[in-house]
Amino acid sequence: MKVRISKEAEVVEEQPLSPMARVFQSPEVDYCGVTIMGFKTKFCPDVLLDALKHNVSKHPRFCTKLSEDGAKWIETRVNVEDHVVVPNIDPKEIGEDGQGFVDDYISRLTTIPLDRSRPLWDMHILNVKTSDAEAVGVIRSHHSLGDGMSMISLILACTHKTADPDNTTIPSLKRRETVSHGLRNQGWFLRLIFTVGSATRLLWNTFVDVVLLFATILFLKDTKTPLKGGADVGRNPTRFYRRTISLDDIKLIKNSMNMTINDVLLGITQAALSRYLNRLYGKNYEEENRALTSNQNHLPRKLRFRAGCTVNLRPDIGFKPLADMMAKDSKCRWGNYFSFIFLPFSISLQNDPLVYLKISKSMMARKKHSYHAEIVYFIIKSVLKVFGAKAAATIFNRPEVNLTTCVSNNIGPMEEISFRGHPIAYIAPSNYGQSQALLVHYMSYADKMIISLAVDPTIIPDPHKICDDMEESLKAMKAALLERGLL
Repeated sequence: MKVRISKEAEVVEEQPLSPMARVFQSPEVDYCGVTIMGFKTKFCPDVLLDALKHNVSKHPRFCTKLSEDGAKWIETRVNVEDHVVVPNIDPKEIGEDGQGFVDDYISRLTTIPLDRSRPLWDMHILNVKTSDAEAVGVIRSHHSLGDGMSMISLILACTHKTADPDNTTIPSLKRRETVSHGLRNQGWFLRLIFTVGSATRLLWNTFVDVVLLFATILFLKDTKTPLKGGADVGRNPTRFYRRTISLDDIKLIKNSMNMTINDVLLGITQAALSRYLNRLYGKNYEEENRALTSNQNHLPRKLRFRAGCTVNLRPDIGFKPLADMMAKDSKCRWGNYFSFIFLPFSISLQNDPLVYLKISKSMMARKKHSYHAEIVYFIIKSVLKVFGAKAAATIFNRPEVNLTTCVSNNIGPMEEISFRGHPIAYIAPSNYGQSQALLVHYMSYADKMIISLAVDPTIIPDPHKICDDMEESLKAMKAALLERGLL
């Protein structure tokens, strides 16, 4: 619903925030999204300013600001020069470590709040050469503007294929069928038995997940490990680290093991975090006992280690043109239409790296057969309506504090894209402001998978080693399949 308010000659449009947007703008949550893009050429800021002047008015969320009570969007005039920052950089400040300079710059941004008197976004252009880019662009936007899928759709709408400037690359994706093709050909009695059994499992899984949800909100915490954050983490500066791995290798494993790309990525994550934590616990053990035990299992027993995993709630999970996402009653709407589930990670050392893949496949198959994500969204929406934004933010934030990490995966452009003649080398989305010391984001781009870590450096001083472990875990899984003749 829109409300038009006339004051003197000025007409102001107001629109209420969606439930999740209300949660994200509350002081208890206050998340911001960061999208880091590397360009293969030096970037011309005038090109960006010209593009924004012609297009920012087409997107309602980028030309509206929050009302004083944080409940409505208010249309406002946008001066794009106020939202684009091109720092004057002294080459002496950069030295020979361009990547380090960029990392420090972006980390400092996480300590500077967005100005709530104007639209909640800004863009930073750093013409600094790094190991894999000639320039870096940083888009910072408050999470109340939209989720990851919305922001990637915006990027796709503003870019074109490098090889075909008149075209864009819109990734398509369909939900998997829940009923196998073979079962459809069976008699009605077998289908009835399957339906009753499936419904029973669905209700039981949902009941168990809801019980664990409320337990996590009230008292159930993960084991304290070197990766566990806390309520104060969101106030600390966040650092971002990136690594690129082969999407083709992931697809080979996916096809060989008959699983999804999400299953493979979760398997890699569990394997990498197990290696990383075992090394840390082993280091402490060696310091206490002065013995070399690098090949032993030093992980504590009965380790509770859970990850929040974002789930897209849109009926159509593929990307659509921006105009379609902004349309009323769209099945792939712009905004924050997502929820989350809890994934119990298996943090253990396995002699066979494929075990991690089997665990992740089984875990996700069980989670897909539950209404966990839908009920979380319903609870937050209901609490917001009855008790207000502060109570809803508490319901959202308590699990974040009690879980160890969060994992998400976005499908990106299938081919290399460019922004007005500037080819993009990589796209790395992430967040800051959360209560977790480690966030893991995956995003596919052309033939690559981009790993993006957001960490609290006071808790995790060596996140590059987690990236190393992810690379090694992928190699070990591929080698195991090759050894068994499955590739």
